[in-house]
Amino acid sequence: MRHNKLLGFIALPLLTACSQPSEAPPPPRPALVMKVTANNTAAAMTLVGVVQPRYESAQSFRLAGKIIERRVEVGAKVGKGQVLARLDAADSQLDAAATAADVAAAEAKHALAVAEFNRQKQLFAKKFISASALDSREAELRAASAQLAKAKAQANISGNQTRYTTLTADRDGVVSFIQAEPGQVVEASHVIVKIADTRAVDVAVVVPESRMAEVRLQAPVQLALWADPQKLYTGVVREIAPIADAATRTFNIRITLQQTDAAVKFGMTAGVKFAAAPPPTTSAVMVPSRAVTASNGKSQVWIMADDHHVHARTVDTGAFREDGVVIRSGLKAGETIAIAGVHTLTENQLVRPVDAGEAP
Repeated sequence: MRHNKLLGFIALPLLTACSQPSEAPPPPRPALVMKVTANNTAAAMTLVGVVQPRYESAQSFRLAGKIIERRVEVGAKVGKGQVLARLDAADSQLDAAATAADVAAAEAKHALAVAEFNRQKQLFAKKFISASALDSREAELRAASAQLAKAKAQANISGNQTRYTTLTADRDGVVSFIQAEPGQVVEASHVIVKIADTRAVDVAVVVPESRMAEVRLQAPVQLALWADPQKLYTGVVREIAPIADAATRTFNIRITLQQTDAAVKFGMTAGVKFAAAPPPTTSAVMVPSRAVTASNGKSQVWIMADDHHVHARTVDTGAFREDGVVIRSGLKAGETIAIAGVHTLTENQLVRPVDAGEAP
């Protein structure tokens, strides 16, 4: 009897353990997904550019000196021939006076040489002097003439130097840069101001090498200033750099605005929209770059089936662009793919789809 009771106590825990329910399976993992559409590759390339002048000239003095006056400020509109700044002209004026005195002295010597030659010529006609004496006077006259020409040329140079103490604008435009203050001593060719021509306006854009196939000369583009995105401007691609920038590996593009108004100001930021590029093939689609992973040296994406299980599929990738990756084959419109956390997914894993447009 005691033996039977002992067996009953031992069997009771075993039966209780066997009757416990099994652990519930973990809930499906949420996964950010998107549906592939047929027009994913039709999006036009939009880049950011800066409004710049097509022509900008640096203005500088032709001689060294001390600035005594500056008449313009940054942003001021100027006309051709308008005075921008002036140097102290005292030394130049003294030099001009000295060269003017040299001209007067040379003229006096030349007049004396002419009179002396004429007298010697008359004496030679009467046979009072030799031919060599006349030749000597003629040589002196030629030397006096050369000295006079030299003095006059030097006087012209000094006169120019005096005029060079006044810096004038060489074109109509707006002052975009100033590096001079009254009292400052500057060297010749030191840039004092820069004048930007307002009649020709460019927008400078940098294009990554992966998108250069979408850019061509004289191609039309649309532009909108960030200050007023609702107003559109038109432009054409004027210049494409033949060599990529060594640091960024991008290409500098210049776009000329076909019409401007008072709202367009240098230094503004503009959005530049190029024409939409055709897809590489009729079956090509665009997916976010984070949706593509690599396995055994091949690119793959994760396809979500109707039962919310994911499966890896090998795809053929094309160009990697800023807005995604071109899938040339292996994927078609209408399929749903995972676009986040793809490196942690496993084959046939059950997920809870979260649409990319609904994600916070």
